[in-house]
Amino acid sequence: MSFSCKNYDYNDDKCLMLKQECIPGRPGCVLEGRIALSETLIERIKEIEHKKGSGSPKKK
Repeated sequence: MSFSCKNYDYNDDKCLMLKQECIPGRPGCVLEGRIALSETLIERIKEIEHKKGSGSPKKK
């Protein structure tokens, strides 16, 4: 699958809007809710969210 997005930085392979790795359809993406995500993309999103959640201190 190929796509074009005005928020995609081809030099850094990042989303300019989210300032993170480009994963089409992830929360906050302009494609969110407009496309069906593959199992591979869903897993990548879960991994990123898990890493982001494990790096922050827990609230009491």
